[in-house]
Amino acid sequence: MTDTDTRSQPKKQGLTRRQRRRVSRGAQYAVFVAAVLAFAFSADWGRLQNQFLQLPIAAQMFPDVITLALKNTVLYTLSGFVVGLGLGIVIALMRLSSVAPYRWVAGIYIEIFRGLPALLIFIFVGVGVPLAFPNVQYPGGTYGKVAVALGLVSAAYMAETIRAGIQAVPKGQMEAARSLGFSPARAMISIIIPQAFRIILPPLTNELVLLFKDSSLVLFLGVTLEERELSKFGNDLASTTANSTPILVAGLCYLLVTVPLGFVVRRMESRSQEAIR
Repeated sequence: MTDTDTRSQPKKQGLTRRQRRRVSRGAQYAVFVAAVLAFAFSADWGRLQNQFLQLPIAAQMFPDVITLALKNTVLYTLSGFVVGLGLGIVIALMRLSSVAPYRWVAGIYIEIFRGLPALLIFIFVGVGVPLAFPNVQYPGGTYGKVAVALGLVSAAYMAETIRAGIQAVPKGQMEAARSLGFSPARAMISIIIPQAFRIILPPLTNELVLLFKDSSLVLFLGVTLEERELSKFGNDLASTTANSTPILVAGLCYLLVTVPLGFVVRRMESRSQEAIR
């Protein structure tokens, strides 16, 4: 066979890049389906149903699980978010201040309360403060304690988010406000902070979701029957009935709030990205 004949024969080609991606994706799907089927056929669904899916026990939880437990959880979350947002704005402005002691105090606060577990903060607010200051009473009782505890937890994270949002606003905005006669404080409140909140609204909403879940730590404050939130409510009924169905129902109630909020966060993030483009 001559060289001309060898060159005239078509060369064998491998898979293209697109074909390799399709094969890889198909293999991943196959592994996923196999894992799901293996889990489905190996699990003892009868025992799971007996422990977690007792409909008569779940029916006993209504309407109190909504009108009492879920309501308290939402109130705790919103009160903690309001306190955390207000304190977070103050800490963020202190962090950006030209006065060094303000920056030091804000930095120490952020490092401490971001590093400590939320449970320790709840114990400090519920036990430590009353021991140190016996005459101090929280306004609103347990609701006030929860608002302070959740606010202290969230303020450290919100402060950094707010600070990043303020720094993301173009410096020309402050210069333009100053040229119009605004004082630095008024320009910050009227011009800079509103623009910053448009930027940081998605992460702040995500912080609200995290606070909603952290409200489960309220049980460590020793709440009454009328002050129980979802986790405490479900745990008490699980202990009474010797069944885990109440815990599953409480978890589903959490999802009733967190899933829509997560969808809102994703929508806001997509809109902000479209605005940037």
